Amino acid sequence: MAPPESILRQLSQLLAERKRTRPADSYTTKLLDAGLPKIAAKISEEAAEVIEAAGEPGLDGMEHTTREAADLIYHLQVLLAWRDVEWEAVEAELARRFGISGLAEKAARAVNTPPSDSTK
Repeated sequence: MAPPESILRQLSQLLAERKRTRPADSYTTKLLDAGLPKIAAKISEEAAEVIEAAGEPGLDGMEHTTREAADLIYHLQVLLAWRDVEWEAVEAELARRFGISGLAEKAARAVNTPPSDSTK
């Protein structure tokens, strides 16, 4: 029996569908139509709200953090849909990094990244 599909994959598929069909009454459509500046602003806003909520004490703070994290993930997934990046690609990248020290992974990326040509 196959495991149930994760809500993040379902959301990714829904956002891809919204990108294709552009329903007029969709908040996602409005974000996609506004493009990167609007989507990026929402991600920045939601990231700040997650950080703020994380500083709130007790169960209320934990629940607020959870809600804000969900908002941030939604807006990040809108950005991925806008760029045609499938959630499976993000999962594959996370899987590739799994079990590797974050410091070692970052150092390996620096070695494999060609220097930028500032003359262009």
